[in-house]
Amino acid sequence: MTVLVTGGAGYIGSHMVLELVDAGERVVVLDNLSTGFRWAIAEQASLVVGDTGDQSLVSRLIRQHRIEAIIHFAASVVVPDSVRDPLGYYLNNTANSRALIECAISHGVQHFIFSSTAAVYGNPAESPVSEDAPTQPISPYGWSKLMTEIMLRDAAKAHGLNYVILRYFNVAGADPRCRTGQSSVGATHLIKVAVETALGLRPKLEVFGLDYPTPDGSCIRDYIHVSDLTRAHSDALRQLRSGGSSRTLNCGYGHGFSVLEVLETVKRVSGVDFKVEDAARREGDPASIIANSQQARTVLGWEPCYDNLATIVTHALAWERDLTRRRAARPGRSRKLGSAVRGA
Repeated sequence: MTVLVTGGAGYIGSHMVLELVDAGERVVVLDNLSTGFRWAIAEQASLVVGDTGDQSLVSRLIRQHRIEAIIHFAASVVVPDSVRDPLGYYLNNTANSRALIECAISHGVQHFIFSSTAAVYGNPAESPVSEDAPTQPISPYGWSKLMTEIMLRDAAKAHGLNYVILRYFNVAGADPRCRTGQSSVGATHLIKVAVETALGLRPKLEVFGLDYPTPDGSCIRDYIHVSDLTRAHSDALRQLRSGGSSRTLNCGYGHGFSVLEVLETVKRVSGVDFKVEDAARREGDPASIIANSQQARTVLGWEPCYDNLATIVTHALAWERDLTRRRAARPGRSRKLGSAVRGA
């Protein structure tokens, strides 16, 4: 039996593929390579280039490889972009997910794990936020993911598909063995952009908003190491295979750091006092969001290994240095980056 990983050439997906192949699983990756990279995929996995919305292709893969489980990462993920292009996000994140879910049900796939987001909570009234908190997205990105959650829940109930929905908080860091990491040019993840700035790949870093109702005025987020996140997926798959019931679970550490605290940590770990400038707030950014992840720990037996901001930054910095060397080895592929950064 085989696991199909959609978006497996991307940041989180490539870490998931490593997690699976390290555990001896057979893995097929479906990715259109719009933001992912062939080289990021573990050699033991098979890559098929295509879209999750291509039902003929997905049906063929399920039959050919006897797909038992699908872990669905493929999505557009930048909140401000979703505000500018909501229909594009509803197409890629919602419509294509619907097509994938239909194929899974039609061909008897037993287990489905969906990559969702804390953005479904919007600006939560309480923090840490638990899974039963009201879902009130404030961006098309959040809505596109929530719509998929609803479709998956309803379709699974009607057709007997078992699933786990994992709502991610802020994913950061890189594989501790430096095999893969966040590699997109122009990425918006705060820690990614901060380490790029520390290495001189960006001239400065802009903080979007210092007037939030937080202790230092900057947004607060729950940063989770990408390897801990992928381990939660493995735990979810194991739970489903053992007959566990469908669940929706938060993935975070249960404590947060402000943007300014993150920048100070990057400066300390890197030894570089890089330039930081203030900028206006952006639409779609909540002031503070922290996970209550007790259910994931209890139900899945999930135990994080890298719950330390300095460790996350150290791994991100090591990967960025390695990535810089990779790009330097490929003439014409390395270039200076802009200064924009997510405010959270």
